[in-house]
Amino acid sequence: MQRPPLRPEQLIKPRHFEARIALIFASLFVSTGINLPYFPLWLEANGFGAEQIAVILAAPMFLRVVTTPFLTAYADRAKDRVDVLLTLVGGSVVLSCGFFLPPVYGIVLAVSLALSVVWTPHGPLADSLALSGVRRFGSNYTRMRIWGSISFLAANLGGGIILSRTSPNAVPAIITASLAVAFVVVLMAPRLGRPRLASPLSVEELQEAPKLLNRQFLLFIAGAGLISGSHGFMYGFASIYWKSIGLGDTLIGFQWAFAVVAEVCVFMIFTRVFGRFRATTLVLIGGAAAIVRWIAYPLVWPAGLGVAGFFFVQGLHCLSTAIVIIAVQKFIAEAVDEERTGAAQGAAFFANGICMAVVTLLSGPLYGRFGADGFFAMIGVAVLGIGLILVALSPRVPVPAAIRASRDR
Repeated sequence: MQRPPLRPEQLIKPRHFEARIALIFASLFVSTGINLPYFPLWLEANGFGAEQIAVILAAPMFLRVVTTPFLTAYADRAKDRVDVLLTLVGGSVVLSCGFFLPPVYGIVLAVSLALSVVWTPHGPLADSLALSGVRRFGSNYTRMRIWGSISFLAANLGGGIILSRTSPNAVPAIITASLAVAFVVVLMAPRLGRPRLASPLSVEELQEAPKLLNRQFLLFIAGAGLISGSHGFMYGFASIYWKSIGLGDTLIGFQWAFAVVAEVCVFMIFTRVFGRFRATTLVLIGGAAAIVRWIAYPLVWPAGLGVAGFFFVQGLHCLSTAIVIIAVQKFIAEAVDEERTGAAQGAAFFANGICMAVVTLLSGPLYGRFGADGFFAMIGVAVLGIGLILVALSPRVPVPAAIRASRDR
């Protein structure tokens, strides 16, 4: 892709650039940190069954896989990406108010679908702004992005405390309020103009994906997507399960927060501990950890291991999720030419999104019929993912030239 030349004003670093981007990440991740663990509790509190909850959670996942690349592509062509981000965050505030309407199935599903269209691109667009700073001014991406993880963690904890003193019916108000704060913060975003490279999830980059469709690449992203997708049952119903066995909202918040802490710790020690591992080996480690989690979840409470047992299982999130995330990026860096990295990122996003959506949709009937024993079905999903990775390692599968060269060295 041809890089447009930068205008002179685009070479001037905005004041407090890193701090402003860090604040944007922090503000955007609060609403996500409330939505992931507590929105299913709100749905259950309003009388929705497991299958209805699964549809409400999964349908937006299918939709956003399609819509997000088009919106990020539009942002790439806009005069300034901040204008698009501001519009999307403002739209999210308005649409989230739909959850204050009577909580009937049709309304909640419609609001969830519409909200996902404008909510999902927040992260990719914030990433795009941060990466422009990395390329133009030498900014440190991790030092900006980590504040998103910190705010997500704080939202997990704070949300649990608030709900313990109120009720799950406070969830829509917290989400709307956090999105409104994010809107105010984005008003202060640095203006950088158009990017020199398309956003990783833009439709233009995805059009390059067919050039990447060697068999090993497809098998790898499909395997990693299945291992990540096996978490769909947990994301949809872990909070509901914990609530059903008597865990309070504050403790549920601590469970989710502990997983995030474990994930951040792995990011911090990755190079020192896992840096020499191949990407495929890392995904296999992640898949194995996922299998252990899905075996353990239904057994912890009946075995009398209590809350401590759940903390241990949540701690494995650092392997079943964080390691897989890093492994995908490592594989793309090793196997894909730099000019096609965006297309590879988009293809990986698509594979992960579809797998997560399908598993989440199927999780409703599983939880409705089997309860926590539905976790056992996730073992099969993770095993299938591991199987695809092992096939990708087969000598009969062509290995990309970039990987062969790195091995030769």
